[in-house]
Amino acid sequence: MAATRSLAALERELGVRLLHRTTRSLTLTDEGRTFLAHAQTLLEERDAAFASVRPAQAGASGLLRLTASSAFGRKVVAPATVAFMKEYPAVEVDLLLTDTVLDPVAAGLDLAIRIATLGDTSLVARRLAASPRSLFASPVYLAASGTPATLAELCGHQCLAISGVTHWAFEACGKTVATKIGGRFSANSIEGIHQACVGGLGIALLSRWEAADDVATGALREVRLADAEPEALAIWALYPTRRMVPAKVRLFIQSLVGHFPTSLRLP
Repeated sequence: MAATRSLAALERELGVRLLHRTTRSLTLTDEGRTFLAHAQTLLEERDAAFASVRPAQAGASGLLRLTASSAFGRKVVAPATVAFMKEYPAVEVDLLLTDTVLDPVAAGLDLAIRIATLGDTSLVARRLAASPRSLFASPVYLAASGTPATLAELCGHQCLAISGVTHWAFEACGKTVATKIGGRFSANSIEGIHQACVGGLGIALLSRWEAADDVATGALREVRLADAEPEALAIWALYPTRRMVPAKVRLFIQSLVGHFPTSLRLP
């Protein structure tokens, strides 16, 4: 009865009906659905504000289930997880490394780390860092096939792409353009592409953090085009809701960012 009186008082204050009432059911009106969405956001922000000032008090414990792409997971997320578990011995971690895009809610995950141009999503998305990309090829390939200087020239080269991908996105003259590419080799993971690139099979579109070690040793060279550059991606932390975000999730994200390579600590 108290809830009924509170709801009636809220409807009087708003001047609209929020629920359709029958003897057997209650359903939201259009106004009720609109109001509920705003109310949920306010509640989530309230919980986030309380949680943000209590990280040390809350601590981190329990099972943390998360996913990341294979390459980034092995290079960055897994080492960060080791350090996190040493700092918080009450935490258990189940880390799933896969290039398949998983729905954290459907998969029962607490957190997903993705490198992408993020579209509309019902998940909470926190941008952690930029992840710029570039074209790379081995010195052997470039000596045999030449170095492309423009998008048009790139189309004539062996381009190493993820299976099923026929276009690469570039920024040119302030616009994003999709450039058709082709080649003799494709793979279902970026790690397979990376190895084929080092092996001299063609030109690959890789994140700079992924190619950095091979560039340093001379195994790969960066290929810069005069009229375009690859579309940049970002690294995102995705989780189901802002409400009552577990300390293990908040503290892991903080720890992960602290383990990013220097090249990723960019706006």
